Amino acid sequence: MDYDRLLEEYRKVWNNRRLESIDNQSEMVLKDAIRRELLDENSHPRARKGLLEKYYSATKRLLASSLNDRDKVSLLQLHVDIVLNLEKR
Repeated sequence: MDYDRLLEEYRKVWNNRRLESIDNQSEMVLKDAIRRELLDENSHPRARKGLLEKYYSATKRLLASSLNDRDKVSLLQLHVDIVLNLEKR
């Protein structure tokens, strides 16, 4: 998986997020950004939504984006993997 490219594509969809990668850490930055998005950590604690609601919103946003289908599927797969890991906690 080309995490550098996927991070760039993710930035296009979530353009208000500052996501800087240093020294080939694109995979870590991307996965952490997705995890924070799914846990709604960018919102005030009283306004946070549940994990599945955030997953649904992220899925809709990715599908409606202008990204190519391959990148959409890759980003959706990362979201699924992270949701499954978060649910195990």
